[in-house]
Amino acid sequence: MPTFLSDHLHLFVQGAVITLQYTAASCVIGSILALPLALMRLSRRPWTQWPATAYVFFFRGTPLLAQIFLIYYGSGQFRPELEAIGLWQFFREPWFCAILALSLNTAAYSAEIFRGALQAVPRGEIEAAMALGMSRLQRLRLIVVPRALRAAWPAYTNEVVYQIQATSLLSIITVMDITGVARVIASRNFDFYEAFGTAAIFYLVIVYLFLLFARRVEARLQAHLGPARPVGSRIGGH
Repeated sequence: MPTFLSDHLHLFVQGAVITLQYTAASCVIGSILALPLALMRLSRRPWTQWPATAYVFFFRGTPLLAQIFLIYYGSGQFRPELEAIGLWQFFREPWFCAILALSLNTAAYSAEIFRGALQAVPRGEIEAAMALGMSRLQRLRLIVVPRALRAAWPAYTNEVVYQIQATSLLSIITVMDITGVARVIASRNFDFYEAFGTAAIFYLVIVYLFLLFARRVEARLQAHLGPARPVGSRIGGH
């Protein structure tokens, strides 16, 4: 094992960097998409609510692996159309398809987390804001969204952990993340135990460090406010 680490540690470090890059990019993009989706899901207008509901239903109801295949391999069937609008250069690249698949997937789960958090905002706070003459946009920006994000943080932490683990599926489209590095090493040297054991340790370290960071953020969010009821997550169930 020491010899294995000395020979391949730099490859796993490079794979860890790629894993973190994909996780960060997909979570940022997914969060940007999730809040509007959550607001659409709460809308009383059917033409606003139904598209968001269909989106969430599809991406939560189908495996991420199938979504990656559909985007990466399936886009080749529409090459003429994608070339006509100048998008084929993106869809032929694994990194773009990987980020797109992860982002669309986590947006669906994050939207449900945010929707639950928005519904958990006390009605009294909204009524107080209305009594002060705040507009709907002001209420969302100053009262509802900050309160909801604080309530959603514990569940969203679980979603980020899932995204870290979900990046392991990207190795099937030649992305050299931690799992991709382990697969290549194992296929060349047949060191399956050492390769995937090392990969597992890297994932554990990354998840543990993120959870430490998440707890610090949660402590700061709770510092000046009362306790908030956390909403459900994919790990604890939506």
